[in-house]
Amino acid sequence: MPDRNQAVLDFLLTRKSYPAKMLSGPVPDDAALREMLTAAARSPDHGKLEPWRFVVFRAAALRRIGAAMAEVGPTLGVEPAKVEKSAGLYESAGLAVMVVSAPVASEKVPQSEQVLSAGAVCLALVSAASAAGWGANWLSGWASHDRGFATSVLGLRADETVAGIIHIGTPTAPAPDRPRPDLDALTTWVDR
Repeated sequence: MPDRNQAVLDFLLTRKSYPAKMLSGPVPDDAALREMLTAAARSPDHGKLEPWRFVVFRAAALRRIGAAMAEVGPTLGVEPAKVEKSAGLYESAGLAVMVVSAPVASEKVPQSEQVLSAGAVCLALVSAASAAGWGANWLSGWASHDRGFATSVLGLRADETVAGIIHIGTPTAPAPDRPRPDLDALTTWVDR
């Protein structure tokens, strides 16, 4: 029988995300954030390619991004209410970490596995922030999926995409609960 780490299992079974609008200051300092990034960087990575990178956005950068969303959104045909909501979220945020999917040329590791590794980094960062006592939320949104915005405002290279933007801060209220997946409806057991 393997050694059981009940504390970790309990954490994973009860983990919740906080809506980004429920996060405020204070935010983690550099040392605390470095610990979370270190934990996230231990995600599965076939071939040790590190097909992702981090971009830490502090409050001033987030305000700049929010202002750019407010300016660019209408030109992209995004609904005004959606633009206002997205821009407001960034303009009021104190800290966010963008996980950038940056696939590496490899004959052994398909690009799809590298993209999934970046997704694993996002979940690990949310979990590390939660385990450290902070509130966290994994978002992306319309602006991060627009190639022009991603390159000119977020600073991505042409071969990169946003895997997720993890907002981290102090929760202003308890995390809301939401219905969880029906495991039986999603699971197929194969015995032979």
